[in-house]
Amino acid sequence: MSAPNTSPPSSSSLTAPSLTTSSDGFLLHGEPFRIISGAMHYFRVHPDQWADRLRKARLMGLNTVETYVPWNLHQPEPGTLVLDGILDLPRYLRLARAEGLHVLLRPGPYICAEWDGGGLPSWLTADTGIRLRTSDPRFTDALDRYLDLLLPPLLPQLAANGGPVIAVQVENEYGAYGDDRAYLEHLAEAFRTRGVGELLFTCDQADPEHLAAGSLPGVLSTGTFGSRIPESLERLRAHRPEGPLMCAEFWIGWFDHWGEPHHVRDAADAAADLDRLLSAGASVNIYMFHGGTNFGFTNGANHDHAYEPIVTSYDYDAALTESGDPGPKYHAFREVIARHAPVPEKPAPAAGPKLPPRVVELSDRAPLLPHVGVLAEPVRVDADPVTMEELGRHAGYALYRTTLPVSGDGVLRFTGGVGDRAQVFVDGAPVGVLERERHEEALPVRVPRTGATLDVLVENMGGVNYGPRIGAPKGLLGPVTFDGTALHGWDCHPLALDTVDPVPFAPVADSPPEAGPAFHRGTFEVGTPADTFLCLPGWTKGQAWINGFHLGRYWNRGPQRTLYVPAPVLRPGTNELVLLELQATTEPRAHLTDTPDLGPVKP
Repeated sequence: MSAPNTSPPSSSSLTAPSLTTSSDGFLLHGEPFRIISGAMHYFRVHPDQWADRLRKARLMGLNTVETYVPWNLHQPEPGTLVLDGILDLPRYLRLARAEGLHVLLRPGPYICAEWDGGGLPSWLTADTGIRLRTSDPRFTDALDRYLDLLLPPLLPQLAANGGPVIAVQVENEYGAYGDDRAYLEHLAEAFRTRGVGELLFTCDQADPEHLAAGSLPGVLSTGTFGSRIPESLERLRAHRPEGPLMCAEFWIGWFDHWGEPHHVRDAADAAADLDRLLSAGASVNIYMFHGGTNFGFTNGANHDHAYEPIVTSYDYDAALTESGDPGPKYHAFREVIARHAPVPEKPAPAAGPKLPPRVVELSDRAPLLPHVGVLAEPVRVDADPVTMEELGRHAGYALYRTTLPVSGDGVLRFTGGVGDRAQVFVDGAPVGVLERERHEEALPVRVPRTGATLDVLVENMGGVNYGPRIGAPKGLLGPVTFDGTALHGWDCHPLALDTVDPVPFAPVADSPPEAGPAFHRGTFEVGTPADTFLCLPGWTKGQAWINGFHLGRYWNRGPQRTLYVPAPVLRPGTNELVLLELQATTEPRAHLTDTPDLGPVKP
């Protein structure tokens, strides 16, 4: 949907902010107020569960919730704005207000958040000439056009207009990235001239250099930290001698990468640090109160020494688990908050119902390679293969197909590597895998005949969300050679997999198993829908959908061993499970269980 054209008000005509600052704290409508907030990203929670999660936030003692706003989802193409379904931010804000909660809004434009590309849209980052997060006019012009569409539907939700939003963040931990003061000033003025009169704030790691580079005069500075509370508050106070002390991200857990243990933090330890924060008179935003899930292809990645993609779950060892149940931190934090602020007298909520465990037989199958044309028309490239971005896709997969000019043993070389994981097939037979995280660029193969078909299925495992590698290209990243001979003439299929409806399934008995990626389908019956967890013992790697809802990626590399299935995804009666298995399975069945398994815990 698109917002109506509006004339932005001048900053001088803005209504006075509802939240203001005093010499050592906040005032809300002129009365002393302490922010006790928790992070919950609407785009990581099924919209039919927003009200439940917000109610549980209030019952823990929170008076505020915080959320990022992902530019890449709200504006998948220039000039568009999506505000429906899981992206119906105005509805989320209305539900927060109905629950009696205030909101801290963090619209970026960069959000980090362990989110694909840090929230920056791929159509923007694909232009390597743009200097991201700077006063480069190419970046600020795109940002301004986005804000022209995004902000008008949100203005009624500002506190001055009767809504819940009491503060808006300018950028996100900018001091760890750059020092372009003109850019920060442009962004602050962009909010003001488009009608945002509420309190503006920045947040940076509690480091003197970061705070200095990421702050603006007249804009509240806040810190991000998860421990060493006295030292962190002291650094924040040294940076700004007067005004409220606030930890805008109090880290109580952490996120996971594929192939490493699951991260947790002791509840008593986190609660003790929360008590230290509140005892010091500081305000706080707990990161995360409720983490949720990286549904579909939305997970991010890190790239320091090596590329490290983030798992599907964003449980974060938060106060409220991925499935919305109160965890140990929920009860510990509630006790701490009760020492410093009123907590509702109602008892803490109990865990929600779970679907009784069951087995799902996957009786239908469709191999991917023979049917790739059903899912995406090929883009013909006469010379070297092109990246996924050049094919007009960012998320998902791309299948590259050509022929090999000679037979015999040789080496396939992928100049520049792959982004991010490539499975290689010769005449439909798997011959190897290349992974970006292992810096692999070459593969020895045996070609059975002249003119054999070469297929390369490349998976985007998630866009880097932090540091200078944001926007790194996906797909095949350069020329491909076989024993030094360049391979030209590629049919490139960009596989968005927005829907699996076109997949031509057939009964397994009519489609004998073959090596290579394949879709699998099965059905199961449900009486009363309830949360459940998809467990896939014997399966290797792929994607899962239930009733067309894309749950996300699974991988036996771990740590994550189950995928969360929200109750609203299910329906009474017959339900459909579809898996895209990229490698192989030992048995064509899946399990729905009543217990999550996020893997072995990091010692």
